Amino acid sequence: MILLGWLIVAYFLGATPFGLLIAKIFCGVDPRNAGSHNIGTTNVARLCGAGWGIVTLHCDVGKGALAVYVATLLSSNSCYISLVALTVLLGHVYSCFLAFKGGKAVATTIGIFAVLAFWPLLVAAHICMLVIFRSGYISLGSLTLVTLLPIFLVLWGSSQWVPLALLIMIFVFWRHRENIVRLLRGTEKPWVRSRYSQQKTEKI
Repeated sequence: MILLGWLIVAYFLGATPFGLLIAKIFCGVDPRNAGSHNIGTTNVARLCGAGWGIVTLHCDVGKGALAVYVATLLSSNSCYISLVALTVLLGHVYSCFLAFKGGKAVATTIGIFAVLAFWPLLVAAHICMLVIFRSGYISLGSLTLVTLLPIFLVLWGSSQWVPLALLIMIFVFWRHRENIVRLLRGTEKPWVRSRYSQQKTEKI
């Protein structure tokens, strides 16, 4: 009953729309009606400033980390822990408080793997940041992160989490399908100008 109870709690924890609450309370903005209409870190940062975006990021990372950390205390079974991870992720993306809409799962994924496989996540996150820095596209960095995670999990001997990482990778790609189309068309909106584009502009 305790294990089942934590699954339910994990969903509601994931469903808590921190981005929406932060934007409305502190900025007077509803992120669902502005920018990319998403409640995640990127849109909150665009609408309210980088500081509030960072607060949102920490909250969304934190709920993934908390859900999985408690699951590891309750059970050593990787299947149960993975189920809790997927439950908190689904809560974030399909929140019952937002008519079953929500974020794009990346920040909560970071929280999940910060607990389960810190070093593989850290390396993947560094490469993700490099991709964002070079390209200017957060969506491209996010897709890079979830693509590299299963590979690094194998390299670090954490293969028990590979099925979870693969499921999350597929899910994140699905949630970013519109971003992928825009990236392919060259119409994706960058967060910042890439270093390459800045150098190109300076040469001109």
